[in-house]
Amino acid sequence: MRIFDPHIHMTSRTTDDYERMAAAGVRAVVEPSFWLGQPRTSAASFTDYFDSLIGWEPFRAGQFGVRHFATVALNPKEANDPRCRPVLDLLPRYLDKDAVVAVGEIGYDSMTPEEDEAFAAQLALAVAYDLPALVHTPHRDKARGCERTLAVVAESGIEAGRVVVDHLNEVTVKLVRDSGCWLGFSIYPDTKMTPSRMVELLREYGTDRMLVNSAADWGRSDPLLTRATGEAMLSAGFSDDDVDKVLWRNPVEFYGQSGRLDLTDLEVTAVDPQTGNSILRGGS
Repeated sequence: MRIFDPHIHMTSRTTDDYERMAAAGVRAVVEPSFWLGQPRTSAASFTDYFDSLIGWEPFRAGQFGVRHFATVALNPKEANDPRCRPVLDLLPRYLDKDAVVAVGEIGYDSMTPEEDEAFAAQLALAVAYDLPALVHTPHRDKARGCERTLAVVAESGIEAGRVVVDHLNEVTVKLVRDSGCWLGFSIYPDTKMTPSRMVELLREYGTDRMLVNSAADWGRSDPLLTRATGEAMLSAGFSDDDVDKVLWRNPVEFYGQSGRLDLTDLEVTAVDPQTGNSILRGGS
């Protein structure tokens, strides 16, 4: 089973996670920029964070044979903080980078006017830089949030097929499917979706434009729940080809629209024999 996790926050995870993921078949990941759990105090904090996403993190992932890509954005939660708004002017510096395959996470947290402005501005950047967009839907009042999200997407002029609307569930799946956007589902231990619920949605709606991710971060989450979903699909009678489509070919197709998705020569690199460490050290 080969797995491409299209939404995971590896900055929050350990090298042990990379090792376990590689053993489970995870060969590529996309890491969206997101909220760190506490407020950033200036736009300069994002500079260091974005630099890490396109520099250090791909290097770290590569030690375990995992190809790492990123999306960059001012995330919805921090779009409400005036200290962070200058990040919108910083983004063009990063949207030209080879490792950046989309604009994201963008969208809504509390559906404020500030989030409206940041969302529209970043969809415009996605159009200007010919990149797909990864859209976060709010955890509260999700149906209304999805309706508002799709309205803003339609107004932006971006093609629906270049947008994935993430963190969906049974309440929002049909709304987004009918829009022509891609559908993202986060599989979590307690919240969001479970493997069994995901299987039922795949039975009802099919495998087209469906993306399954772990969205693993600094909270209670599990980077192997993509694998668990694939196993649940097989147990439910889906074919190996169905699993490969959902867990590999679909994310490759979606992020491949960036023109930057290089998946050649994927292989595992062993522990550094010079240091005995679990990761090679950069620099001198």
